[in-house]
Amino acid sequence: MSTEEATMRMGTTARVRAGFVSVVLALIVIAATGFVALAQSSDRSAPRSWWDMWNPPWMQRDMWGRGQMDTDIRQRMSRHWTFMNQGAPTEYRGALNPYSADTETITEGRALYQQNCVRCHGKEGLADGEVGRALNPSPALLAYLIQMPMVVDEYLLWAVSDGGTAFGTAMPAFKDTLTEDQIWKIVTFMRSGFPPGIMEQ
Repeated sequence: MSTEEATMRMGTTARVRAGFVSVVLALIVIAATGFVALAQSSDRSAPRSWWDMWNPPWMQRDMWGRGQMDTDIRQRMSRHWTFMNQGAPTEYRGALNPYSADTETITEGRALYQQNCVRCHGKEGLADGEVGRALNPSPALLAYLIQMPMVVDEYLLWAVSDGGTAFGTAMPAFKDTLTEDQIWKIVTFMRSGFPPGIMEQ
């Protein structure tokens, strides 16, 4: 290898090293900038930039404090909070629906639901019944509520039996109007997805 080739090769190696060092320095600067931005974003008093999709402006206030939550939502959440923190009243604890989703039970549950619930909760549990549209807070969206993991059998038996007076809603108590078996049939109908009857299809 000639001296000229060796000099050329050393020059190329030096340029590659210099390029590598430049890239590493650039990455260090980018990382440091990111850490500074992250530290500033954790400071609540620092202004947020428009790209902060994980903490948009509407999330930057205390939404759950006293007086912060909308009355409708607060009343709707009261039963959930009570159940999660204190459980259902003793008389409903551990209650399980004894009915399976067979045709007869669903048919009876549908008839009971139409007689007692559809005015407020609507045919498909979407809170769009004739009476329900005028209520504030609006009736529970049963079609969605029934799918929540928290809404176990004892929760539903308690809600239907005792109603919502204790939580500031217009939900009537049905424990003096319906038997426990009738309530369970309504629950079975709801858990089956509010299927329409033959005449409704």
